[in-house]
Amino acid sequence: MSLPIAILGGTGPAGLGLALRWARAGETIIIGSRNAERAREAAAKIKERLGGKADIIGQENSVACAAADLLALTVPFEGQAALLKQLKASFKPGSVLIDCTVPLASSVGGRASRTLGVWQGSAAQQSAELVPKGVTVVAAFQNCSADVMYSDDPVECDVIVCSDDPSAVQLVSKLAAKIPGLRAIDGGKLENAHIVEQVTALLIGLNIRHKGHGGIRITGLPATAYKSS
Repeated sequence: MSLPIAILGGTGPAGLGLALRWARAGETIIIGSRNAERAREAAAKIKERLGGKADIIGQENSVACAAADLLALTVPFEGQAALLKQLKASFKPGSVLIDCTVPLASSVGGRASRTLGVWQGSAAQQSAELVPKGVTVVAAFQNCSADVMYSDDPVECDVIVCSDDPSAVQLVSKLAAKIPGLRAIDGGKLENAHIVEQVTALLIGLNIRHKGHGGIRITGLPATAYKSS
């Protein structure tokens, strides 16, 4: 059995997409939610979709957080700070949090195709400020279409992984490589996450305009740039 991955706020489109893909790849998944019953229903739905073979359960967010050393945060930006403050006592020392959130203006009634200014610089940097000392934050998966992730098709997208901890970048890059079609690229320090988050807003605008589910591909880099081992 693999080490569990807790997906906090995992019953939304982004969380369900990651849960489906990683469960299909053989990872042990805990879907977290404010409502434990909703989390269990989401887990059962994915397990049924995968023929009953998935190692996946649903739990309330604090229980899910306390049960895993590797976590993904997939809540809308407006709920990010409140959830992290609520879960502060539940994080295991030395755990890794993958922050997938994007500060879209739509969260406060604006347009989804632009981002909000975040005092810390990015949503991921805000997470790093809110989690307990010793928890490593990695920004990743912001540019992946939730609709494509929650499907059976390859995900033609590059995942730019930003963190101040190189070993955490490698860990998350290996997880990305378990999803067919995805390639992971080391995007440098966590401070670069604000650029990646802004690309998400651009992609949303493009997808609305052209009625698609586009992602991004980075071209012209050597094969060693794509982290898969």
